[in-house]
Amino acid sequence: LYMQKMVFLTPIIMQRTALFVTFGGLVTSLITTFLPLWKTMNSDLNEVENWYSGLWHACLYTEEVGVQCKAYESIMGLPMDLQISRVLMLVSVGTGGFALLAAFPGLEGVGMCVGQPGLKRRLLILGGVLSCVSGLTTLAPVSLVAYTTVVDFWDEGFPDVMPRWEYGEAMFSGWFGGLALVLGGTLFFVAVCMADYDKRPASVPHIPQAKHRTKHYLKTEVL
Repeated sequence: LYMQKMVFLTPIIMQRTALFVTFGGLVTSLITTFLPLWKTMNSDLNEVENWYSGLWHACLYTEEVGVQCKAYESIMGLPMDLQISRVLMLVSVGTGGFALLAAFPGLEGVGMCVGQPGLKRRLLILGGVLSCVSGLTTLAPVSLVAYTTVVDFWDEGFPDVMPRWEYGEAMFSGWFGGLALVLGGTLFFVAVCMADYDKRPASVPHIPQAKHRTKHYLKTEVL
């Protein structure tokens, strides 16, 4: 039963899993980048209005009209955390795409780079590195915006009657996408290590040499 379970844990399965996890993390990060739900605000004075803020748009939801979004007029007028988050999220999406492009030809069973196992191995390592970089560049801006949101929320300089920004759904999807990208890159490294372990030369079992048995006879003299 143990051997049957280990059959499913092969380098090919690990490579496919890493590619699937990386692709899922990339799609999630891409959606998070353009989703206008990074921060949300609801005023106690007017409960029918909900404000949403993202990296590119600010939206207002009312029961009468629905959702109305407007792009930011000036980049320089944005807070520094949003400007940094824009750049990092675009870098994340770009590196995640390059990670998939680099890792796909390195998969076993793919008819590319056939007969070049060393090149396939390097492509998988490159895909793993790019995927981890993409994940970190997703986690960094999401965590930065989360930090500034907490600082502004607990700022005692704001009057209590003023509405304050809170976490939106995009914050959690960004954390999930970043962790998925880091996990996918780690699985690429695990797949490479598993393939190297399977290709190791078979060790010759050490057979101890049989010692020659000698018989010792006790000489006795008969008087």
